[in-house]
Amino acid sequence: MRDHLRAGIAIYNAGNHHAAHDAWEERWLDLAGDDERFLHGLIQFTAAVHHARNRNWPGTTGLAETAREYLTPLSSEYRDVNVGEVRDSLAALHADPERIERAPPLALTHEGRELALADLDFGASAVAAAVFAEHGDYDEAMVERAIGYARADLDAGRATSPFVTLVMDFARGGNRAIVHQRLAEHTDRRTARERSVDGLFET
Repeated sequence: MRDHLRAGIAIYNAGNHHAAHDAWEERWLDLAGDDERFLHGLIQFTAAVHHARNRNWPGTTGLAETAREYLTPLSSEYRDVNVGEVRDSLAALHADPERIERAPPLALTHEGRELALADLDFGASAVAAAVFAEHGDYDEAMVERAIGYARADLDAGRATSPFVTLVMDFARGGNRAIVHQRLAEHTDRRTARERSVDGLFET
């Protein structure tokens, strides 16, 4: 859960409020109890912020209310996230959704730190990379394959891997389109190499 949690927080803090929920949704569906309430509340919180940024005031207030209901039973630092501040922000957003136009939305923190995409390790970066591939004009299947190659390189103990580096660079953004192109080139070469090796053993 940690990788998905940190990835979603960093995606949200980067201003991708709508995309953030995709880092959590897959995990949320498999959870129960407080963890389910926690991720469900965070998903609705980011949706409330997204609607507020798009001036959908009824959608904002409705989601702010239900998100707060999900998060109310949890401790103020549940899973080391600033849940208490999120609840306060939701209450303020419910009372005055147009406040989003006067001040930036609350930043999410984990372990006392406001996470940025550059703070993510490979595991969380892989989650973020898949989310950005889905939400952008990118080849999702290729990015997933590149993530698989990166994991294989890490499992094999390779000291350097262009896949690890490029997946993390893709997640961090900046020159995402250029990184995507380089990732595609490396992935195509690796795939072709593997097919050639497999062909040696075919009868």
